[in-house]
Amino acid sequence: MSVEPPLHIENAALRRGDRELWSGLDLTVQAGEFIAVLGPSGSGKTTLLRAILGLDRLSDGSITALGEKVQRRGNRRIGYIPQQRPLDRDASLRGRDLVTLGVNGHRFGLPIPRRADRARVDRLIEAVGATAFADRPVGELSGGEQQRLRAGQALADDPRLLLCDEPLTSLDLANQQAVTALIDRHRRETGAAVLFVTHDINPVLSRVDRILYLAGGRFMLGTPEEVLDSRVLSDLYGTEVYVLRAGDRLVVVGAPDADETHHHHADHPHPGGTS
Repeated sequence: MSVEPPLHIENAALRRGDRELWSGLDLTVQAGEFIAVLGPSGSGKTTLLRAILGLDRLSDGSITALGEKVQRRGNRRIGYIPQQRPLDRDASLRGRDLVTLGVNGHRFGLPIPRRADRARVDRLIEAVGATAFADRPVGELSGGEQQRLRAGQALADDPRLLLCDEPLTSLDLANQQAVTALIDRHRRETGAAVLFVTHDINPVLSRVDRILYLAGGRFMLGTPEEVLDSRVLSDLYGTEVYVLRAGDRLVVVGAPDADETHHHHADHPHPGGTS
């Protein structure tokens, strides 16, 4: 019996006004697969995730997520970790409350904590390494601590498809490693598929199965070895682009508006491949 892939995108196109960001995108993500989504600012990476969530519409094409056509009402079996943005320092929520919203926030009326819910929240908090600060106001927590809690919230429904929108931005190396490890552990233990938008491939490179690179109104899909190549990216951008090895990391040089050219150290010294 064939198993429905967690995500199937067919002949997708995205336009903004008279500018076509990309078209003809076909992508099938298998269970347990880790796909990194790269490209410069404005290439439609975040919009692609929003389209999968049912929050934005494609210009053309279709998306099937977890066996269902994407609808605006969303699907709680899809986990979502947003970009790291500091929460209001005056927010009255505790760290624990943020995770609790992922567990029972879908119920109508006031969420009445049940014993099973509290136990589930405690397990999630422990899993993301947040026990020491879970009862503090979220506004007092560091960016890394807040992002661990967002990961716990996203994993609350044991998602089979996990969408991550630059979850490592502004995090120090230790927290980059911690958040990446949480996501990868969930993938390995549950077989969830991961779509991971990032401007820096290095922290996740050793875990990536395939890369979707969006640039210049076009895209490239393949293994890290196939995509992270000077000739391939030069063709994609239509100008000379170089992929350089700098110690234990890869750096893309010369790409127009290349927000993937940066100064973070790689978490992993190897140039890619499957995990």
